[in-house]
Amino acid sequence: MKKIIKIILIVFIMFSLMTIGIYALNKNPIGKVIDKYTYTKAICDETNYCEDYEIVCERANLKALNPTGYAIQNSADWEDPRVSDKQLCS
Repeated sequence: MKKIIKIILIVFIMFSLMTIGIYALNKNPIGKVIDKYTYTKAICDETNYCEDYEIVCERANLKALNPTGYAIQNSADWEDPRVSDKQLCS
């Protein structure tokens, strides 16, 4: 009987130490919140001449707007299907 109690106590202590270690080393043991992300978007002028840009966001703030070097002249009714909302980082 004493042997079973010792084993249960050792398992409990090991589990407790592992849990404390996870929280001490990493505040979020399940996964990290995505703070920084990028995507591309065509930004067009009034004649629908569009240049492609890499949009770099950190949380909801625009950090960089980098041209990719690609451009195209689209028809008058074309809209970029990749991002529909007007704000770049939301």
